[in-house]
Amino acid sequence: MSKPRVIVTRRWHRAVEMALLEKFDTQLNEDDHSMSVAELQEALQNADAVLPTVCDKLSAEVLGADNIRAKILGSNGVGFNHIDLEAAKAAGLTVTNTPEVLTDCTADLAMTLLLMVARRSGEGERHVRAKDWSGWRPTHMMGTSVTGKTLGLIGMGRIARAVSARAANGFGMKIIFYDPFPPRPEDLGGLKATQCQSSDEVFAQADFVSLHCPGGKETYHLIGAEAFAAMKPGAFLINTARGDVVEESALISALKSGQIAGAGLDVYEKEPSISDELLEMENVVLLPHLGSATMETREAMGMRVVENVEAFFAGNTPRDKLV
Repeated sequence: MSKPRVIVTRRWHRAVEMALLEKFDTQLNEDDHSMSVAELQEALQNADAVLPTVCDKLSAEVLGADNIRAKILGSNGVGFNHIDLEAAKAAGLTVTNTPEVLTDCTADLAMTLLLMVARRSGEGERHVRAKDWSGWRPTHMMGTSVTGKTLGLIGMGRIARAVSARAANGFGMKIIFYDPFPPRPEDLGGLKATQCQSSDEVFAQADFVSLHCPGGKETYHLIGAEAFAAMKPGAFLINTARGDVVEESALISALKSGQIAGAGLDVYEKEPSISDELLEMENVVLLPHLGSATMETREAMGMRVVENVEAFFAGNTPRDKLV
């Protein structure tokens, strides 16, 4: 019996690619280029499974291609707002993602951004590399203390809870959160976190606001001019969730006016495009979507895709099935 044909849209961890080559008739993206709409459509027409990443836009246009052969999209990533799920369902496609395995890795990065922007670490490194540092002095590049401050979370899923544990146990931070679908008390694992009744309640109290909500129509531009106006003066925004949750133009205005003190960003509204104004600001830390970027996590994510695709072709329901 012939092996299912699989097309992978980007380069993955080498151990995962080796597993795919062994288990399936696999076509890799050898030069790691970003596939066009036409290339994605062609992949759907010529493979039994297409394995995209969060940077591939599986829009209604792509998924509406004629004569689709593929039966499953095994997406490498926990988020799925890059896939039009209704169009995928209409095309008869099963869609899976990779939850759970990137929780700690992304939580670590959220804390990295929080600490960097509070202590002006990115700015400080640039200062040293430019050979502008003349030595220690009492008033030089003073930042903001983190220990004992209030961390407000928008969304309280696995990653947010992992961030909360790090912030509370490591830095003595007070934790508050808003989530329209809050976790059960037992899921908080003993974490002392106060549930707020609205996002505005979080904004009014938090010294640091960290975003952990899914992308999609419901959260598009959730953080805009009104949200920034509601934030505590001197607050910092941290985003490791989805770029379009934040209205970038409103963020720029809030930073320019001093309405908020700074931002730590790993994702962007028009990723990979980033506004020149953000690039020029010293009170913003900018990372290139590194939330899950450790060798261990990227391997685990890829292997989760392999597991899902194997289960599908074995006639079983993949454990991470979305539709």
